[in-house]
Amino acid sequence: MLIKNYDKRLSSVINNAGFSGVVLVKENEDMILQLAEGYADRANETSNNPGTRFGIASGCKVFTAVAICQLAEKGSISFETRFKDVLEDVFPFFDETMTIHHLLTHSSGMPDYFDESVMDDFEDLWKERPMYLLNHLRDFLPMFQNKKMMFKPGERFHYNNAGYILLGLIIEKKAGMSFQDYIQSHIFEPCGMKDSGFFRFDSLPGNTAIGYIDNEEDGTWRTNIYSLPIRGGSDGGAYVTAQDMTLFWEALCKNKLLSEEYTEKLMSPHAKTDENDYYGYGLWISKKNGSIFKYHLMGYDPGVSFHSAYYPESGITLVVPSNKSYGPFKIMGEIEKDL
Repeated sequence: MLIKNYDKRLSSVINNAGFSGVVLVKENEDMILQLAEGYADRANETSNNPGTRFGIASGCKVFTAVAICQLAEKGSISFETRFKDVLEDVFPFFDETMTIHHLLTHSSGMPDYFDESVMDDFEDLWKERPMYLLNHLRDFLPMFQNKKMMFKPGERFHYNNAGYILLGLIIEKKAGMSFQDYIQSHIFEPCGMKDSGFFRFDSLPGNTAIGYIDNEEDGTWRTNIYSLPIRGGSDGGAYVTAQDMTLFWEALCKNKLLSEEYTEKLMSPHAKTDENDYYGYGLWISKKNGSIFKYHLMGYDPGVSFHSAYYPESGITLVVPSNKSYGPFKIMGEIEKDL
């Protein structure tokens, strides 16, 4: 792969976006590009570096999907298992035909605690329920469990964060451990992702980027410490390094986390989201000329933005995490011009 006129093109995009984060591009085993920009800690002017940990918001839904597929492969559940047959909690208005497949593909129709199609500000959630109280997945349930269904399961695609909270609860019940511990032992460790984890906001490890929210009107900024749940879970909030994310893609695509059959299930288009875009289990899929162009992950939270992709035809892996609310999408677009 040749990144043409890198100094002029990509540097211009990075500068214009005020990018803060890491850009990593690998072609099979070869490192093509690795750079770090901006500050991990603005107050102390600590720079980001290639090994800095970043929050990836919803980018980690794929970890949840892999965990569900692992349980399905063991026979603990199936994709057609009805949600009501796994969890005993009372959800008075949930459709009894809702299955694990529906939850994985955002086609369940269940109510969400944060509906991105109608809500603009994630921070509004914590006005009534302080973010520091959300220590466990079950702590999210009062935010949506008594709401009514939006549509019948399987009727259409509608991105849903609460559905992945329920998937995490299923993992906890079937595995007999916390969701975070399961991902650590069954995904991070087998992949060699030694620097990744679901860290608490109030005890972040060293070399972790602080998320920043910029006020474009007057140039001021603040951290996102009061903007997100105190600990990430099955719908988002893990911390990874760019290098660790390449290890995940490698393990997934080489069937080290799942058998070939179940890897194919996870990476197959299950729900159409746009003309050439689809959703598999926990990841997005884009096609060009009828063939799969890329498998990709994305995540956005206040002070967090993340894009990562694997391009099967070229063997390219791209990872762009940032500790600002914007930037990776434009950088990904610029790099894709050379693919």
